[in-house]
Amino acid sequence: MAEQVPVARSDEPDRNNADGEVLARRLEQNPDFRVLRRLRPVSDYGPPPEGASRFAQVLVLDTETTGLSHAADKIIELAMLLVNVDLATGLPFGPVELFEGFEDPGMPIPAVAKDITGITDQMVAGQRLDDGLVEAMAARADTVIAHNAGFDRPFVEARFPAFASKAWACSFKDIDWKAAGSGSSKLSALAADQGWFYDAHRAQVDCHALLQVLSRPLGSMGATGLSLLNDAAALPSFRLAVTGSPFESKDALKARGYRWDAEAKVWGCALPDESALEEELAWLAKAVYGGRNASVEVELQDSRVRYSARRGEVSKRRL
Repeated sequence: MAEQVPVARSDEPDRNNADGEVLARRLEQNPDFRVLRRLRPVSDYGPPPEGASRFAQVLVLDTETTGLSHAADKIIELAMLLVNVDLATGLPFGPVELFEGFEDPGMPIPAVAKDITGITDQMVAGQRLDDGLVEAMAARADTVIAHNAGFDRPFVEARFPAFASKAWACSFKDIDWKAAGSGSSKLSALAADQGWFYDAHRAQVDCHALLQVLSRPLGSMGATGLSLLNDAAALPSFRLAVTGSPFESKDALKARGYRWDAEAKVWGCALPDESALEEELAWLAKAVYGGRNASVEVELQDSRVRYSARRGEVSKRRL
């Protein structure tokens, strides 16, 4: 006989939530069901972990814009969360400072941006982000984190120069989500892995979702995402441009993960550290140039230029 489940009346919101939780817990006992709960913003992560002595202030940031071009499009919404993170455990603690605001881009919001974000021309009309508040929060941050920093960083740097001097990390690229056991690095999928769903593509809720995802230990890695990103921000990375490579090597370069830059007419790749760079230079010398004299361009990127539109220190390396 099927189990009878009470039905909550619409005029009883508190009971409706309680009954929903009862149903969720029943379903969780059945291996044929998976339960997702709506993500609730956390405004205070409580006292610091016992014995905490070193911490960093982390700024989680998200933008909504009129489009994808850093040169032609504008920010229409900015949200930021500033929180203390214990460096020993990678756990956030204390109250979360919030900024959220709209900005009139001085142009009609394209239909595709309206459809994605739900932000209309009426919502942003006459609005302007508070420069003083934004730059004051940025000044206090030790690390700025965005989920696809290569998109957000150039937008906010163009609008707020204070961000150009900050250390940045990208939760999309600087964490190996596959190794952490996730099937996708999309933020909504990462939240679902933790048992949450939320209404995506609004800046504040995206920030809360990202902060909560990064506050959990990641699979077999043990460390939290916040810990991994603080580490990533402290280390340099490299971009390698393969100049003058033989035409017949293009398939090998492509198979190894290089991408063709049509404007510069070079094959390029990103490398996470010095050891990866040395390994790649050795591979190029043997597999691409066959021991012939050659040189390649190496760009050193620290967290103050990584994901920005600016270039790092460039040098030539002979093979």
